[in-house]
Amino acid sequence: MLINCLLFSSKLKYIMPKNRINKVYTKFGDAGNTMLVGGEVVPKDAIRVESYGDIDELNSCIGLVLTGEISKSCIKVLNKIQNDLFILGADLASTKDVKVPRITGSKISWLEKQIDKYVEIVGPLKEFILPAGCFTGTCLHLSRVVCRRAERKIVSLSKIEWVNPKAQIYVNRLSDLLFVLARHENISVGEGEVPVNFKK
Repeated sequence: MLINCLLFSSKLKYIMPKNRINKVYTKFGDAGNTMLVGGEVVPKDAIRVESYGDIDELNSCIGLVLTGEISKSCIKVLNKIQNDLFILGADLASTKDVKVPRITGSKISWLEKQIDKYVEIVGPLKEFILPAGCFTGTCLHLSRVVCRRAERKIVSLSKIEWVNPKAQIYVNRLSDLLFVLARHENISVGEGEVPVNFKK
């Protein structure tokens, strides 16, 4: 629906929202089609649509994380990630010739800095752990696996259509950061980490 409300602005040189969304339903998609940024009409189950749909799901999962008890530093990180995921969604919903804000190397570098920062706090991982712990930690693990699925979808898309190469790198780094943040939140509340017991 949001993609259908975008248009090209020559002043901004990007496709941006024209105005507020006043109508929830448009009936445009009733036949099973949707519109990419730029106006191309594609089936709703097209792999490009699935790729940015997974990013939308990931963004919602992170929204769920933010409803739990969470450290202030992590809130700031996740707020920025949510905004960047919206940019990533527009990036994936656009073919190469369409001008939209896109994922850049600086966004990837920022993720890497956050990973290094939080790894220094929690320490290196010494064994496999279960995706468990406190509510926030578990929701971050859920976000991580949705991110991994999005990455697989983007890889599949890149084999048949153009994809911003930095978009694929971004989701790879993001899944790593979400894993480290899950560890951080579990450790912060004293929940600890649950190691995999291979002997059971």
